[in-house]
Amino acid sequence: MRISNARSLISGAALAAMFMIPGAVMGQSGEVTFHRDIEPILQRSCQNCHRPGGAGPMPLVTYEEVAPFAGLIEYKTALRDRAGAMPPWYMEKNIGIQRYKDDPSLSDEQIAAISTWARSGTPKGDVADAPAPLVFDDSVKWRAGEPDLVVVMEDITKLAGTPDWWGEVASAPTGLAEDRYVKSVEVVEVNDVDNQAGTGRETVGGRYIFHHMIWGTAQFNEEGERETGFTIPWPVHEVGRNADIFDEDAGRLLRANSFIVSDSVHLHSNGKDTTGHLEVGFRFHPADYKPKLQNAFIGLGNGVDISIAGNQNNQELHAYTVLDQHTKIITFEPHLHAPGERMCLEVIWGYTVETLSCVGYDHNWVRGYPYAEDAAPILPKGTILHIVGYMNNSDTNPNVPDPRNWQGSGNRSVTNMFIDLGIRVTLTEEQFFEEMEERRQVLNLGPNDHVIGCPLCGAPLVAPIADDDEESSNEVAATD
Repeated sequence: MRISNARSLISGAALAAMFMIPGAVMGQSGEVTFHRDIEPILQRSCQNCHRPGGAGPMPLVTYEEVAPFAGLIEYKTALRDRAGAMPPWYMEKNIGIQRYKDDPSLSDEQIAAISTWARSGTPKGDVADAPAPLVFDDSVKWRAGEPDLVVVMEDITKLAGTPDWWGEVASAPTGLAEDRYVKSVEVVEVNDVDNQAGTGRETVGGRYIFHHMIWGTAQFNEEGERETGFTIPWPVHEVGRNADIFDEDAGRLLRANSFIVSDSVHLHSNGKDTTGHLEVGFRFHPADYKPKLQNAFIGLGNGVDISIAGNQNNQELHAYTVLDQHTKIITFEPHLHAPGERMCLEVIWGYTVETLSCVGYDHNWVRGYPYAEDAAPILPKGTILHIVGYMNNSDTNPNVPDPRNWQGSGNRSVTNMFIDLGIRVTLTEEQFFEEMEERRQVLNLGPNDHVIGCPLCGAPLVAPIADDDEESSNEVAATD
């Protein structure tokens, strides 16, 4: 009996301690309030979209606007890196490289603060603790900076309730008189949707009619016909996508008198009769700029040989490619369709297998993830790039209309693709060793330090391996 009572006392004390921990923490650190603790988080990571005139379905600026949605905000931020998470940044924080440009994601401490605030009655706090309100200029639609050249595509009307459409759109001349190297490119949709928060569907798709445009630039002859030859591909535009900022040493060439061309545009109804078009904004390097590095168009994955069984979760797709040149990875950009939940990028070098990045996937918010300058992977030739896609074609995935169906490849959202659309550049032997030496200096690396994504950074004494032709020449010289 005494033993039982003792155990009850211990259990009761443990239970009380468990429930008292949050209060004890709050007692030490002070109450979590809107103005002091939550408002700065919203300004940094939410208000750019969630404000009057923004793309978000409700403004999250004032206390009166935010407090009614406290529970929803707690739920969405706690998703962290899965479809539906807010802010829409799905990089997993427990594996691989963790430094990226323009990362709006929340820390564990910020997510915990939101949860505590939501569950403690959403205290407002002292307005004197509030940060200065942000001032938004809605005349600025270019997040990467004002373009030097804007190409306006043709207007298209999508009627409410009509099925999705895929096809070719009219080409648009750039009007560029001379070749120029591009430092960034950004595609925005301009339409006649009432852009006041609260109108339309409560998704980003409710504001737009273009889901994506796969596009390139090409030359046309005097008869208005596209000249035969290679069409230069540019990063795919997708709804919710961020701008593409190229490596400072690897600007993309936009040729004079070129046209923007696309034979793969996907339009969807947003519930309202809507007329809209895409505008492509280019920012240029100075006229005398010459790229130091070469852009690499490396295919990794495809939209062809995909097979996803019906009524099954946790299905994997794999794709590999071998680098035939030293390579620097600028961005990682998973591209899946409705069943896609996650993609990981892995490298295999010798006996080393290393995961660079794992990212949750949301087909409503397709993101590119640009590595920070001193974190971009620097990979020797011979490295194997490997992507793994994780597919959920079951009734637990709300994006799949009928999970009984087998799914193969195709442009429609209910069919599939499996591609890493990330940006990569190639390095010469000299540039490869220069890049690694710079990384060692910036990060103050010692011989025993390891850097994810740079297998030779910790081996500064490794010498370049001579090509077979050089070895043969040396052997001939030695016998003369």
